[in-house]
Amino acid sequence: QVQLVESGGGLVQPGGSLRLSCSASGIIFSISHMAWYRQAPGKQRELVAGISSVSRTNYADSVKGRFTISRDNTKNTVYLQMNSLKPEDTAVYYCRRTGYNDWGQGTQVTVSP
Repeated sequence: QVQLVESGGGLVQPGGSLRLSCSASGIIFSISHMAWYRQAPGKQRELVAGISSVSRTNYADSVKGRFTISRDNTKNTVYLQMNSLKPEDTAVYYCRRTGYNDWGQGTQVTVSP
């Protein structure tokens, strides 16, 4: 049974930082491509960043230079380091195993003064 469990969300002021974590089980993590998505109220879910099994990364234009995706195969965990946060980054952030319908439950990130 695949489980993806996100953590690390919260309330932060503009310009602040957060690090999200996604712990995976029930999959062979080391060969899995992983990604972070987000969904803001009233908007479609969008890709934020992806990381391949060999740690090749890609980012949405809106987060390039501010967010960093990484993985630790020894811990079966993928991370999203978010810096210089803006109010428009407010959303529920989801972890996904790319290519499969495997999603976490989401973690709320709110950027507000």
